[in-house]
Amino acid sequence: FFFKQKTAYEIYQCDWSSDVCSSDLLPQDAKTAAAEVGRERGRGAHKGQQTRATILEAALNLASQMGIEGLSIGALAEVTGMSKSSVFAHFGSREELQISVIREYHAKFEEEVFFPAIREARGLPRLAALFGNWVRRVSVEIDSGCIYISGAVEFDDRPGPVRDALASMVKSWHLAMERAIRMAIDEGHLRADSDPAQMQFEVHGLILALHHDARFLRTPGSVERARRGFIRTVTDYLAEGVTLPADFPPTSVGTR
Repeated sequence: FFFKQKTAYEIYQCDWSSDVCSSDLLPQDAKTAAAEVGRERGRGAHKGQQTRATILEAALNLASQMGIEGLSIGALAEVTGMSKSSVFAHFGSREELQISVIREYHAKFEEEVFFPAIREARGLPRLAALFGNWVRRVSVEIDSGCIYISGAVEFDDRPGPVRDALASMVKSWHLAMERAIRMAIDEGHLRADSDPAQMQFEVHGLILALHHDARFLRTPGSVERARRGFIRTVTDYLAEGVTLPADFPPTSVGTR
């Protein structure tokens, strides 16, 4: 005989021995009161989610300026105007806060870079969109910094959960790029003997050079140099008979 495991709230509302909820047998006043309790709980949960989102947004901005290591419950409480106990209630520890910020950054990165690109056709159109969106993201972050890149500098020699979370997010993005390259090979756009990991390595190198020259050296024309580097890299892997369109990759990625 199978018993469905229930929460305490479900046990309170329903009779274990029947498919009929005991709330169906309650007087109307009791039903109204129970409904109001449910609405209050819903409003409380929604407010809690909004507060957490507000804290995360502030933490993300802080981490972009000061680095992940610069995050602390105290600093975030000061920025948001909240008490330390309120911030602590949402994250529990500085480490949990740092990991939450890394996950939030990754989610925004996916929204801006990955998801729009996968709407493009498989092969070179999708690969070009991934690179174009990535460059656009970096060009926007020139004044604030990329958490993937700055975090790697902060935690490259510091083992622990924060480093693991950051490395996991970066690796997942690298694998997504490699999959896009494999699809371009399968579509016959790139040579069959192309090495996806090697090509991804070269493309990532262009992004690192772009970030360094544009953010640190403030070198004019860095975005265009990255674009030309991408064209040269892709050309080296092109299958016989395949040519690149004139607007490859997308050029609407800023001008710095």
